[in-house]
Formats: sequence, C-alpha cells, structure tokens
Amino acid sequence: MKRTYGNVATGDRFWDRKEDLSLLIQRIDDGQHVLLVAQRRRGKTSLMKEAMARLKDRYTCLFIDLQKAASAADVIVELSLATRPFKSLWDKSKDMFSNILCRLSETVEEVSVNELGVKLRAGLTNANWAEKGDQLFAILASSERPVFLCVDEISIFLNRVLKDDEGTVTSDGRRVVEQFMSWLRENSIRHQGAVRMILSGSIGLEPVLNQAGLSATVNTFAPFELNPWDVETAQGCLDALAQEYGIIFHPGATSEMTRQLGCCIPHHVQMFFSHVYDRCVRRNRMDFFPDEVEAVYNEEMLSIQGHAELTHYEERLKLVLGPQRFTIALELLTEAAVVGRLPKDALRIQRDLHRFPDIDLAKAQREILEVLQHDGYLRESNGEFQYISKLLRDWWRKRYEAFYTPLAERTI
Repeated sequence: MKRTYGNVATGDRFWDRKEDLSLLIQRIDDGQHVLLVAQRRRGKTSLMKEAMARLKDRYTCLFIDLQKAASAADVIVELSLATRPFKSLWDKSKDMFSNILCRLSETVEEVSVNELGVKLRAGLTNANWAEKGDQLFAILASSERPVFLCVDEISIFLNRVLKDDEGTVTSDGRRVVEQFMSWLRENSIRHQGAVRMILSGSIGLEPVLNQAGLSATVNTFAPFELNPWDVETAQGCLDALAQEYGIIFHPGATSEMTRQLGCCIPHHVQMFFSHVYDRCVRRNRMDFFPDEVEAVYNEEMLSIQGHAELTHYEERLKLVLGPQRFTIALELLTEAAVVGRLPKDALRIQRDLHRFPDIDLAKAQREILEVLQHDGYLRESNGEFQYISKLLRDWWRKRYEAFYTPLAERTI
C-alpha cells in the first residue's frame, strides 16, 4: 500500500471499495449510463480509473477531463483526442477532421497533443460541433468492443458555460447547456449498449443543472452514490500504510485518528497518515501512540498547511455559487462551525439582517443548502443542519471564528 495523498489511486494504491467497484462494473456490463454521485475527495476519479483498468480487456476505455473546457467544441476535441491510443477509432476521427489536419506541415503523429487540440478546435464552430459530435459517437459505436467512456469534471464545464462572472445563470448559458445536455442525452439513447458512459465531477452536477431548471437532461444516467469509508476500512488503510512505511501504531491510535476525523473521507485519511509519518521521521522514532493523535490533528491537520489542502473546498464552493451567494453560504457554514449547528431560526435571522437587491434571500438559502448537502458540507437532522466532517468543521471554525459573531447574538 503506497501513499496516494492528493493523487488518483489505482492498482496497489487503490484501497478497498470492492463492493462499490463490483456494483459499478455490473452496471457497466448491464449497459447502463451512470451519474457518479459523491462529495469531494471521496475517490470518484480513482474509482473510474480503477474500473477502466479492470475492464480494459473487454472494453475500449476512454477518459476525458473537462476541467479546462469552455465550450461544447472543446468537449468534442477532448473526445476525439481520447481515441488516439486506439488506431481504428483514431483513423476514423482523423478522417472526420481531414480538412483541418491536411494543413499540418508535419504528420499528425509528430504533433503534440496540445497543438493537435488547438488545430482541431479551430475547425469547430458553434454551428457544427453537434454534427461532428454525432459523427464521433457513431465512430465510437463502431468499435469492435463496447466503449466505456468516463467523463470527469463535467459539472465544472457546465457551470462555467452556464453562468456569468457573478455566478448568475444567463439566458445564453442556459441555452448552450440545454443544447449540449440534450445532445449528450440523445447520443446516450441512440448508442445504448455500444457506448456506456459515466459522468462525474468535483462539484455536484445535479445542483448545477437544478439552478438552470435542466435536471431532466440527465435522466438517462442512473445515480451511483460513493460513500465515505467506514471506520473499519479507514483503519485498515492506516494499518496497511503503517506496515509499508514502518510506522508502529500502538493500540488505540488508529481508532483515535478516525474519531478525530469524524467522517472517513479517503483523502483526509491519507492526509492524516502523511502528517503522522512526517512527524515520526523528523523525530527519528517510528512508534506512534494514541495520546499523540490530538497534537498531530491540531498542529498539522488544522495548521496553515492543512488549510492549504482544505481551501479547495472553499474555492469550489465559490465557483458553483458565485460571489454574492458564496457570501451567504460563508455565513451559514461559519455559523454551523462556530455554534455547532445551523437551526432554522438562524436562517430567519440571516434573512432579517441582510438585504441583497437582486437576490430573493429565502430562495437563495434553499439553493445554497441544497448545494451544501449535495457536496458534503452539511446534513439535515431534526430540523437543523450540521457538518458531516468533523475535520471540515474544525478547519472552518479555526479559520473564521475569531472574526465571527453568531447570528443569535446580533442586534437586528
């Protein structure tokens, strides 16, 4: 077992998830299209990559990452380039772009992937991307083996197209996203069986589409939820890492580590182990005792370095909500972190305290809480909201508590 802190985990680095992997592969074998649903850092990309590794002898496996895509044409280019390792598919893809590629002074195989992507993008327009995309899906469907297509970060791409710089859904953005998702839906139906797809992303796809009233465009994709590790799995991972790196966990150490985390998100488990390992190496003693866990948690997991790792949560949240709604969400998350819970009374007080000229605050609160629940910040219990992850709550509280006054203590 090797550390995979911050990286995609496959092969010997892929820990457990036997049932999840088995169920996912069964769905692919059944010809289903899948919407991979999971909160941040739970290993969605790793699960897709491991499934691809195990299916490569039976399927033509393609993976595209849309994190940098800014248009539907970009998606078609990424999908075209993904066929490059498969000669028969790539030859047909090249024929589709023959009018562009014939202008290259070098042979196509001598051109870098980045340069080739630029050349292909130049030959696509807002008018012809769907036609080329239909041709490309037909090419994939002609493969001797079924195609297993994994599409990562589709929600970031759609969010970028859908909204302006203020995070507001625009009419043009909605029109483009509706056209793209309708095109994807049509091809998922037309080539059912020949092409099986997984859609995933580090922000929730469903909340993004809900904000634009486009949820129906993804109804051909069956949701597949990826949960956090249970305590036993997380402790097994810690023990396996300890054996690999020479750490001696004394009885109770791993259980105290999982207790401090509160929710065993794979990335956070790996992050905790890395801090323990670094501390043991620096002091030249590889024994680690339960009474040392709290110090590592407070001094390392919640340190400035820990903040750098967890700040990604905040950045992604701002991306999906936009500046104004992010300000509202920031207050709600800080309230839940400092007070320990977010009751409905706090939502009412926030509405009484603030006025946003262009925002219906009650409606905005509902949308924000949907995102916060879907993306793994909060869960509702007995009419109030609480953090799922103790680590995330403690990190948020340490970051903002000194400058925050709970809503109930403010003068209205």
